[in-house]
Amino acid sequence: MFHIKTFNAIAPEGMARFEDENYTIDQDQAAHGIILRSEKLHGYDFPESVLAVARAGAGTNNIPVEELTKAGVVVFNTPGANANAVKELVVASLLLSVRPILQGANWVQSLEGDNLEEVAEANKKQFAGNELEGKRLGVIGLGAIGAMIANDAYRLGMEVMGYDPYVSVDTAWTISRRVKRAQQIEEIFTTCDFITVHVPLTEATRGLIGEKEIALMKPTTRLFNFSRGEIVDTDAVLKAINADELGGFTTDFADSKLLHNPKILVLPHLGASTEEAEINCAKMAARTLKRFLETGVIKRSVNFPTVEMSFQSPYRITIIHENTPNVLGQISTEIASLGINIDNMINRGRGDFAYTLVDVNVQDDAIMQRVKRHLEGKEHMIRVRTIKNTEVFNEWC
Repeated sequence: MFHIKTFNAIAPEGMARFEDENYTIDQDQAAHGIILRSEKLHGYDFPESVLAVARAGAGTNNIPVEELTKAGVVVFNTPGANANAVKELVVASLLLSVRPILQGANWVQSLEGDNLEEVAEANKKQFAGNELEGKRLGVIGLGAIGAMIANDAYRLGMEVMGYDPYVSVDTAWTISRRVKRAQQIEEIFTTCDFITVHVPLTEATRGLIGEKEIALMKPTTRLFNFSRGEIVDTDAVLKAINADELGGFTTDFADSKLLHNPKILVLPHLGASTEEAEINCAKMAARTLKRFLETGVIKRSVNFPTVEMSFQSPYRITIIHENTPNVLGQISTEIASLGINIDNMINRGRGDFAYTLVDVNVQDDAIMQRVKRHLEGKEHMIRVRTIKNTEVFNEWC
């Protein structure tokens, strides 16, 4: 039996995956899995029972990832599940930045009288704008969102340049060959008419765009931030805009300093605020968490490597351990000393930590508990689980 604790309102389409006899939801404080959206868990007293935390969203800065990693708790996110929602909002913001659509609509609402059509026609020139076609867009970060924006902007007739030194092979295959690749991020700053940022918030990306970077841009460049507020130095943006050294700024992160400026559009964090995105994120988070709890497979984790292996043996041992030499030898030796043959085994490391799956042909629960105790007593071990393959056992019964 697994106990799931939720924070925030998680779409029922996702939580439905836990509606069977093997799960309870928000009924037990000793949770095995946590699923959340924006709740801040820094300072939260995690029960020792927690094996994994799944965020129904891409960013995990509201989760104490480093603390959980040391405790052997796997943290998952849902990259790409809300990508289309964010992409559509960025494309809409690009259009709003060159066409004063909002201003024109608000002005019409202020009109009175019977000759509205004539008045609107006579004054529409004050809301004339520009077109995106032929302009250059720079996309910093070519993950799921950035790649979609790059492709759609090209389809709108824009010249697109992307920068991402860490772009994955899978993502690279999805990007149009007509999207130019910037070798240095400075190429984006110096040549683009529009710049949009789509990178995760880390110590390396905090303040990624500040005074020095803005100084490289054209005075007409429009900057967009739909990643995290801390990635762009808002004081530097204000200084540049007030000095006519930046054409405009659109952000999805409210900051009182940015309000009431005609060159700045502030949105109330609408990026993933669509029904479809919330459902997609909830489904992916629930599916990933459930698979890990039932099989030990790790996919889409932000703190541990991807480790997948077909589960066909009666039992699986999962081990989170320090990524040091000879640990695999210790694991194999300990299992062999108990007279157990290993059917299959896989190991992956990531930084200071590693994850190992070991499948064994054992049918006795007591023996597996003995294996668990022996491994837990070894140096460098952080967390050991044994998982019974219920499908295999049911076939024998």
